Amino acid sequence: MSTYPIVRNRRLRGSQAMRNLVRETALTVNDLIYPLFVTHGEKIREEISSMPGVYHLSIDELEAELREVAELGIQAVLLFGVPDRKDEAGSSAYDANGIVQQATRRIKELHPDLLVVADTCLCQFTSHGHCGVVHYNEQTKRGDVDNDASLELLAQTAVSQAQAGADIIAPSNMMDGFVAAIRSALDAAGFSHVPVMSYAVKYASAFYGPFREAAHSTPQFGDRRTYQMDAANAREALREAEADIAEGADFLMIKPALAYMDIIRMLRDRYQLPIVAYNVSAEYSMIKAAAMQGWLDEKAIVLESLTGLKRAGADIIITYFAKDIARWLR
Repeated sequence: MSTYPIVRNRRLRGSQAMRNLVRETALTVNDLIYPLFVTHGEKIREEISSMPGVYHLSIDELEAELREVAELGIQAVLLFGVPDRKDEAGSSAYDANGIVQQATRRIKELHPDLLVVADTCLCQFTSHGHCGVVHYNEQTKRGDVDNDASLELLAQTAVSQAQAGADIIAPSNMMDGFVAAIRSALDAAGFSHVPVMSYAVKYASAFYGPFREAAHSTPQFGDRRTYQMDAANAREALREAEADIAEGADFLMIKPALAYMDIIRMLRDRYQLPIVAYNVSAEYSMIKAAAMQGWLDEKAIVLESLTGLKRAGADIIITYFAKDIARWLR
């Protein structure tokens, strides 16, 4: 038996160069997707009050924003549209001249190599704020989402986004069978090469509050708990992911991220598809608010948190911190 004392790799924890050499997990700019909120009008660059540093942008303001994104080495953006009109069916979501479609074409004109990930949902386009078609029952005095009717409109939306030039379709609606419906519609329209980044595991979460201000998508009645997941459920996440894989998903997303790192790890351990973590609006706003008060070191907290998401198994991170992180990593 050795008489040497146990030394717990202290020699490998000395200099920064040594720590970098043996670091197990690396966060890089290539891991990041930056969300953008695009709206109608001109010369609009309006800061979202609950998300400091994040803006509503009109299409004419995209050029400067995209130049900064490209210069920082960020390779993908997630596009959300804020429409100028809403109706019961969310028709502007699948309008060929809708805000997401216009913005996608403009992005591709300015930066052809920048990946455009199109969020595919109806909530910000419907007058009621739900993610599908709602039928109101006069007898029960309640509105119910019609799953199958919603799938038809979501498939139309996905095809119109692909026709505009979207590189990846990211359906966030959580209707039953949404991946299969969208995959079938894309294939039939000649877009079999366009992958589907499924919001496979999307919880009914309190962490979405600031986003609903940003996207103007707060439900006008009820909530989304009938079609989003219970925060207490983990095994359900596996069932949802397995269903989406069977239907043809190319990426699996977990949303939110920081409170669900166990779910990220579960999916990483079981599936070979790329795992996407959405570092959502409240996760961003809480850190920003505390940093503005001087209560924490924003850079240190953000880099540690997102390194944690990578360590948990995320291949890709959608985050409003993307531009900040790109600067810090330089």
